[in-house]
This record gives sequence, structure tokens and C-alpha cells, in this order.
Amino acid sequence: MLNFDFTEEQLMIQQSARDYAQRELIKDVIERDTKALFPTEHVKALTELGFMGMMADPKYDGGGMDTVSYVLALEEISKVDSSAAVIISVNNSLVCYELEEFGTEEQKEKWLKPLASGKKLGAFLLSEPEAGSDATSQRTMALDMGDHYLVNGVKNWITNGNCASTYILIAQTHKEKGHKGINALIVDRNSPGITLGPHEDKMGMRSSDTHSIMFSDVKVPKENLLGGDGMGFKIAMKTLEGGRIGIAAQALGIAQGAYERALKYSKERKAFGTEIINHQAIGFKLAEMHTRIEAARYFTLKSAWLKDQGRPYGTASAMAKYWAAETAMYVTTEAVQIHGGYGYVKEYHVERLMRDAKLTQIYEGTSEIQLIIIARAIMNE
Repeated sequence: MLNFDFTEEQLMIQQSARDYAQRELIKDVIERDTKALFPTEHVKALTELGFMGMMADPKYDGGGMDTVSYVLALEEISKVDSSAAVIISVNNSLVCYELEEFGTEEQKEKWLKPLASGKKLGAFLLSEPEAGSDATSQRTMALDMGDHYLVNGVKNWITNGNCASTYILIAQTHKEKGHKGINALIVDRNSPGITLGPHEDKMGMRSSDTHSIMFSDVKVPKENLLGGDGMGFKIAMKTLEGGRIGIAAQALGIAQGAYERALKYSKERKAFGTEIINHQAIGFKLAEMHTRIEAARYFTLKSAWLKDQGRPYGTASAMAKYWAAETAMYVTTEAVQIHGGYGYVKEYHVERLMRDAKLTQIYEGTSEIQLIIIARAIMNE
């Protein structure tokens, strides 16, 4: 049974994330969003707090924390700044996890340790201009040249694309084998032949670092193959199962942050002689927002708990990601509505939260993809 009582350690991690977000991240979050500034100093501080490699084994310089702790921390940070949260999420869920789960001991020593300690950042390179939801249609090629791979192609929508020093690249090696011919490679960001497109001018999550990445005859040593020949697609899909928990936690935090601001505003703003929370139209909105958030929290914590128990969590994480993302979009839109004209300006934060919420319905598997995953699970019951 899922235990809803958090341990003392989990509560301390949650409080640490809350304190930093409410004390420091809030100070310049609007400016960073407006100017699309990467939160360099905040990343350093969050590294010192141990958030960049939370779930990695301490023998690889990680925090050795559980997934529930990770969810609690991401929610608190996302209430204030989901751009900072996605930097943490990618490094933890998509890069450190992949290296620890599928890497050799030599690879873990060389690549995982600096990532888990936060000395370096990682990025996960899966999406392409013509391979988004259909990840089997990889056009980036990693040709087997004997002692190395030769990589050519383009990856896009890459979070941490410029600031990362380590890339986990998903590319096609044996085209005739389809998805069974895809490989996962560890790539040094500074390898000759790698160039970056301009910083993407995004609607939301503007403070995160998103780029297209071009590969032109990039040599990757054979020793950088992750998990064995032809394992790339399987590795990517397994990695995204855990990644969805992180995005669910992020969406949950966005929704909770918007709800808290809307609740506070509705208790202060007066209309027709009383605080607007006393009007049924607003009270019902808040009740619906709160109920949806609680359901999203249950789904998210359940998927994290299943992962911590070593039990199958793929369908649960899809449900969590789907419901939390849809909830984030619903709640932030209603929060703007409750604020009225004030909700439409930057000062009150909810318009930014609404813009950020939209991306949670899109990246690491769209809401439609999550429904496909859930539907297939139902069919196989």
C-alpha cells in the first residue's frame, strides 16, 4: 500500500527546496523569464544543496535519495520557477539515471560522477525535426567505423543543449533493423563537428537552455556505446518512463503555485462588497482547481513510490504525466481568470505559470502519447 506519511528526511528535502525557491528563485524569476536568461548562479546553489544528482548512488557522488524525495523537491521548485526545475529534471531523470542504469563501471566513473555531483550538466538528445512523438524514425546516423562511430544529423528541442558538457545521443546505426538498430552514445559536448543552433525563443520555460544541435562527421569512441549494440531505443523508452515522473512533479508544482496565488488573491480582492472568494463562481473554481491538484499529486506520488519499490511504473508514470500536465494547464488558466486583468500582467506571476504549463503537455511525450501508452496497457490487461 502507498504510504502517505513522509519520512523526516523526505520532509527535510522538501523544506530545503521550498526555502530556496521562495527565498532566492523568486527574486529574479520574472526578469530571467522576460530576458530568457539561464539561471547560472541558481544552478550552482542548487548543486550545493544536492539537487543535481539526487537519486544517483553515493558511490558515484550522488545523493542516494528516493524518487518520492525527488518529486517533493521538484514540486517546490516548480511552484516558483519551472525553468530551474527542468534543468534538474533532465540531469537527474534523463542523464544520470541512464548512465547508472545502463552504463559500465568505467562509464560511470568517467561520466556519471561529475554529473551526479553537479560539477557538469548533461543533456538527452532524442527529438529530431522529423522524429518527435515517433521516436523510431531517427534520421541522425551513427555509422559503425570499427573503432568509433561517425555521427551526422540534427537534434532539436534539447534542454541544457548549450550548458551541458555531456550528451546522451540516440541515433540510428543499423537502418535496416528499424528501432532495433538504434544506439545510445555518450558524446563529449566539445567534440569536433558539433555546432549549436540559436537559443530557442520559447513561449514558456524561457529561462531554460534550449537549442538544436548539429552533428557533422563527429567521431564517438566505441567505448562510449551505452547498453550494447541496438539497445538505444529500449534505453530511451525506459528512461522516459522515469522522466515522466519528473515532468509530472513539475506540472504539479506549476499548478500548486498558481492555485496558491489565486487563493491568496481571492481572499484579498473585493467585488460587490465582499472578498471574491465568497462569490460562488470563484469558490467553485478554486474547489475544482484544488481537487484536480490533489488527484495529480496522488498519481505522481504513486508512480514515484512504485519506482522506489522496484515495481513496474511505466503506465502509472504515463497517467501521472498526463493528468498533472492537463491539470497544470487548467489550473493556471483559471488562476489568470480569477486575477482578471492583473492575471494578464507579469507582476502577478500567473501568466508565466500558464505559459510554462503548456510545455508540460508537450515535452517528454505529449498528452496524446501518454493516452496511447495508457490505452495499450488497458488492452493488455
